Amino acid sequence: MSGCGTRVWRRARPQGGTDAEDCCHVSGSPLHSAAFALEAVAAGLIVAMAGAKIVLSRAAKGKTYSDIASIPYRHVGLVLGCATRLANGRPNLFFRNRVEAAANLYLAGKLDYLLVSGDDEAEDMKDALVQSGVPPERIYCDYAGLRTLDSVIRAKEVFGQSQITIVSQEFHNQRAIFIAKHRGLDAIGLNAPDLNACDSLKVHLREHFARVVCVMDVLLRRPPKVLGEKMPIPGS
Repeated sequence: MSGCGTRVWRRARPQGGTDAEDCCHVSGSPLHSAAFALEAVAAGLIVAMAGAKIVLSRAAKGKTYSDIASIPYRHVGLVLGCATRLANGRPNLFFRNRVEAAANLYLAGKLDYLLVSGDDEAEDMKDALVQSGVPPERIYCDYAGLRTLDSVIRAKEVFGQSQITIVSQEFHNQRAIFIAKHRGLDAIGLNAPDLNACDSLKVHLREHFARVVCVMDVLLRRPPKVLGEKMPIPGS
């Protein structure tokens, strides 16, 4: 009984026990273990993302160009596909910028042919390139280039290229050049203009995960989903 007349109850503790021992029961609870596991996974993912960014940036160092005048000539340019419109129906500015960059590169005489990748995206890109002044007979479509990995490998194995210029935004070019380097394809990249932070936030967040997957793909030597018969581009 306390001095103010209120009874205080305490859990019985073996002689010599401490409050710290009581806390051990709480720290070993399933909730605590789950929280620790999530923290470990999050930390591992952050390290993996940072490592992938460094590896890809180093692989592409000195191999990407933002100025058409300074980029070397290559026989074929690979335009990596993306949708013409966003989920909300608005035009996809990544698509527009890639098409403009690829068309300008061809019209500047830095390419003889363009290879556009992606399922329906390939046809959409071809149509947009033709509207931009590229002759249709100078455009090849890779309808099985469903991933960046597939597009890069197929450029070599199916379309017969040993050297290529990749056209996309810089962050995407770095990933594609990394894949090309480990698949025996000599690749450089023309950087199409990126978007402002607000318009590209979702894409850049997704890119952090894509880079980790890219490194795993290369380490595990994952093949493209489809290879098929060879269709070499003339002059290759």
